[in-house]
This record gives sequence, structure tokens and C-alpha cells, in this order.
Amino acid sequence: MNNVEITNMIFIQDMATGKVLAQNRVKNWRGWSFPGGHVEDGESFYASAVREAKEETGLNVRNLKSCGVIHWTNTVNHGRYLTFLYKTSDFDGELLKETKEGANAWMGVDELFAAESDNLLHEILEMFLRDDCGEAFGSWSNDDDWRIYEYL
Repeated sequence: MNNVEITNMIFIQDMATGKVLAQNRVKNWRGWSFPGGHVEDGESFYASAVREAKEETGLNVRNLKSCGVIHWTNTVNHGRYLTFLYKTSDFDGELLKETKEGANAWMGVDELFAAESDNLLHEILEMFLRDDCGEAFGSWSNDDDWRIYEYL
């Protein structure tokens, strides 16, 4: 049986400023990315996104809209890694400036596209911004060479 990891990522936008909450991650997916994490046993994808947003940002998010899924296959062991994407502008609470995952900051979309990244930030950001696809597919190998080949 293939190993499958299921995760989520959340695009939180402040409509008053147009800025998006980004996270300069220091653990997994190092560099600028978005809040998110693993889905726990017995937890829905949606509930896991709400929980991860609270844990990593301090914000209470609501009315999350599904933006699709990105899934990768491992070219060596054929495992799967799935990331369910959500976005919202409905939130409250006080932003945590930093957690064990990394520092949080409000950034403009242009700033995010300009940021240097080795963790597919730009490709994932594109998924959040597109309305014409609900799936992206790619691969990775054991040396962490992650790629997205197509948007569907």
C-alpha cells in the first residue's frame, strides 16, 4: 500500500488592505508560504484547515471556500501527498507574530510573487487566485525536488 499524507493550506485575505497572510516557515516548506498542516485522524479537511489557521496564526477563520487540491506522487516510492486549499476573508482574533512554524506577515500578492521561494510559493499562489481549475498535479523525489506539472 502506498503512503498517503493529507494536508491543507489556507489563503487568508484582509479585504480592507487587500493583503494576504503569509508565513515565513522554518520547519516544513521552508520560506514564504501559507498557514496549514496535516489533517488529523477523524478530522474533516475543512475542520483541519480551521484548526491549523488558529494554531499557526491565532486567527479564527470562517466561511472557507475550497480552491481545489494539489497532489504529488513520489517518483521513488509512489507515495502520495495531497494538499487541500481553502481561502477566506472572514476572520477575527489577534494575529500571532510568530509560532514554532515561523513568522506571520501581511503581504500584497505582488510582494508574494516577487518573493524568492524554493517551496512552490508562486505555483501554490496561482492555484489560490485561479477560478478555472480545481486541481494541480506534480511529483517529488526523495531529495525533495517538488514540481507541479499541470493545472486541471
